[in-house]
Amino acid sequence: MALMEVRDLEKTYQDEDVATRVLKGITLDISEGEFLAIMGPSGSGKSTLLHILGFLEKPSDGSYRFDDRTVDEYTEQEVARVRNKKFGFIFQSFNLLPRTTVLENVKLPLLYSGVREELWEEKAKQAIERVGLSHRLDFEPSQLSGGEKQRVAIARALVNDPQVIFADEPTGNLDSKSGELVMETIQRLHAGMGNTVILITHETYTAEYAQRIVRLYDGQVESDVKVANRRTGKAFVK
Repeated sequence: MALMEVRDLEKTYQDEDVATRVLKGITLDISEGEFLAIMGPSGSGKSTLLHILGFLEKPSDGSYRFDDRTVDEYTEQEVARVRNKKFGFIFQSFNLLPRTTVLENVKLPLLYSGVREELWEEKAKQAIERVGLSHRLDFEPSQLSGGEKQRVAIARALVNDPQVIFADEPTGNLDSKSGELVMETIQRLHAGMGNTVILITHETYTAEYAQRIVRLYDGQVESDVKVANRRTGKAFVK
């Protein structure tokens, strides 16, 4: 049974009298532990699909099941809990708090997690260690490179041990060398921890870290293929 099941998914945005249909009947399954890249040109619906999968938006039509329950079966409180406990989000813009240390930034999701406060620092330090930034604990974002900022964002996404990591153009603001370091970090964490990773990207070199590539065009699935990871020569088979 798939972790995520999407059937005939539709999303239409209404702006006064203008309706814009962004997703047009998306159907796909995503297995637990899979590393999936979703590609497509601007306006193809990539980020909209990620927002629906991540419980940030609701579909206009069709169905989405996560963990064998449709999105409509989750209460508002359950949606908030799933987003905080089971999902981790990495965005292009980092979204780090300025004038706040790396350690404090990574602790933030724990405020609403139910984890006992005395464990927050230990859990945050473990997440920071996973991304290789233990030597930057007391640094503020202004003291970090772009690649380091994104690795802090990855640590923050990991701190609650999420089942699924959503990465929306995580290398979009980085040069190619920093982008590769970020993708190598995500790949290493996926291989070691077994999280499901859903990556949104328009960059071929970034998608090459995945084991499956879904291409969207004009709100529809154009292709859906499993691929050997071109960076290692093999797929991450669980």
